[in-house]
Amino acid sequence: MDGIKRQLVLHKGAEKYIFRYEKGSEDKLLDALIEQAKDKRTSFDWFDAAVVSFKLTQSLIGQADEILQQNSNVRVRTNLSARGTAD
Repeated sequence: MDGIKRQLVLHKGAEKYIFRYEKGSEDKLLDALIEQAKDKRTSFDWFDAAVVSFKLTQSLIGQADEILQQNSNVRVRTNLSARGTAD
């Protein structure tokens, strides 16, 4: 992993749930959400897990959009004479 820390926050009434994770370990975050939702000692439930999971998905989509935008700025040159046109 590259050590970049990310964070997702869920406010639920007076409670605040903060989930910190490293970029590239989103699967571990999802596992933690499941474990937290199963834990009856907290008010964090399956709906909350779905909300945080959705936030994670939105974050990943945003990152993918940034990568695609960066890559779309690369121009590809074509060689017209390779297509059979005369120079």
